[in-house]
Amino acid sequence: MRLLNKVALVTGAGQGIGKAIANTLNREGAFVVAVDLSTDAINKNIEEMEQPGKTMAVAADVSDSRSVVKAFASLKERFGHVDILVNNAGIGQAPGDGFDLYQQRLAERTGQLLKGETPTTYADHLIDMSDEGWHAVIAVNLNGTFYCCREALRLMVETETRGSIISVSSTGAYTGEGAPHYCASKAGVQGLTRALADEVGARGIRVNAVVPGPTMTPAMMTISEDWRQSMAQSSPLQRMANPSEIANTVLFLASDESSNFTGQSLCANGGSYML
Repeated sequence: MRLLNKVALVTGAGQGIGKAIANTLNREGAFVVAVDLSTDAINKNIEEMEQPGKTMAVAADVSDSRSVVKAFASLKERFGHVDILVNNAGIGQAPGDGFDLYQQRLAERTGQLLKGETPTTYADHLIDMSDEGWHAVIAVNLNGTFYCCREALRLMVETETRGSIISVSSTGAYTGEGAPHYCASKAGVQGLTRALADEVGARGIRVNAVVPGPTMTPAMMTISEDWRQSMAQSSPLQRMANPSEIANTVLFLASDESSNFTGQSLCANGGSYML
């Protein structure tokens, strides 16, 4: 058990990669504070964990700083400190972001190309993105990461804990493949990771990022089958990742095995992007 009796807070723990991370850290002996918008999915997941008694479900919206403060207050009341923060909560689209129109245009353009025609349709996206659509994704992916890092660091500094912070980014931060607001938010996570690593390293606090490529999650099911197959085939391994593979990378960065890693981005992406 590489994380025996460590206290870990995982955001977006109700499904997908976050669920796999929470389960993996729990299996390795950590007390897991599982955070999601609703505790319903978390409580169902807790029943399936190897050590359900070492898990605490907390409902919080990471895009709301007050909600994040309350979540960490609940953690502090029960455990007194935090050793590990995993910023996993994220969204790829939001109402008003023009994603539906983008998918229509992409399908039309692909159809024209398959017919051997010169395409007359362009896969525009940003031109139809409202302020609200842009801000909604930035609020969860980037602001939420900031809010959680701030509360975790406040508690780590107060308790002199030599902790580990891991944020889930995306290959889209490097390649630009994906929605503009999503790629921008994940690139912001990369910059925040490096800045914090430099800032708090002297305290013994490590800050790193995991960079998944295409992964089989519920969010991935919102895009077309053709698009999913195309992403899988673009990887040297010719497949999408399983959430457990991303969770194992997080486990490494959370454990003492990665004691000399900080400010780094580990690309668990099957080679779809190579640093």
